[in-house]
Amino acid sequence: MAKASRKSRRSNNRKTARLVFDRTNYVLLIGCVVAIILGYTLMRVENEVDGFLSLYVAPLMILGGYLGVIVAILRRPKEAAGDAT
Repeated sequence: MAKASRKSRRSNNRKTARLVFDRTNYVLLIGCVVAIILGYTLMRVENEVDGFLSLYVAPLMILGGYLGVIVAILRRPKEAAGDAT
């Protein structure tokens, strides 16, 4: 009988599994990865060393993309009103 009560107690204490990321995290992450890919593509398309795109625009896009990925990973989803414990 003690085994049955322990098992039922364990099942009552279990919480539903929540995902770490929500939709906003995934959208931000995908957008930043696209910005990184676009930045590298811009750097390659303009095949000049002193070109405006490859010297100024592409590195800023790549840097912004990497910073955005960090923000997307570290961002916490908002707690729902019913989920607060």
